[in-house]
Amino acid sequence: MQVVNEVFPSQPAQMQGLMQPGPDGPIFMVNLLKFKEKAEYEDGRATDLSGRDAYMIYGREVTKLLPKFGGVAIFAADVTYLSLGQVEELWDEVAIAMYPKRGDMVRMSMSEEWRAIAVHRSAGLKGQLNIETVAMDGGAGTMLAQLIAAATKAG
Repeated sequence: MQVVNEVFPSQPAQMQGLMQPGPDGPIFMVNLLKFKEKAEYEDGRATDLSGRDAYMIYGREVTKLLPKFGGVAIFAADVTYLSLGQVEELWDEVAIAMYPKRGDMVRMSMSEEWRAIAVHRSAGLKGQLNIETVAMDGGAGTMLAQLIAAATKAG
């Protein structure tokens, strides 16, 4: 299995797939994140931020933006150990966000609000994998999605 970290999709088929309706019901996006040693902003601004620090600026802001598109940040944690399998280099962090539908995630990532904060994402990320997952019927993920939906409505 070949693994290629990217900051933005590079394959036209991936972009075309994102524009499809996707599965029914909520999706959980699993993000495997790899940070740059030092943040590098595309506009050339000077910074003393690490890649992780720049990405954390993005993370705090996107957590506030998610609800405007029906989403919610579920989980984020540092990767500390690989207990099974082999990779050349571990990711630094795992984050999971839930969206009502794939289209909600796409709408968010095309919004002006997202683009304004994404400069910190690009500055901080060396690369990542984004993996769309769907909860199995009756599984813990389905219950989690229902609890989140209820909490969001109660609000």
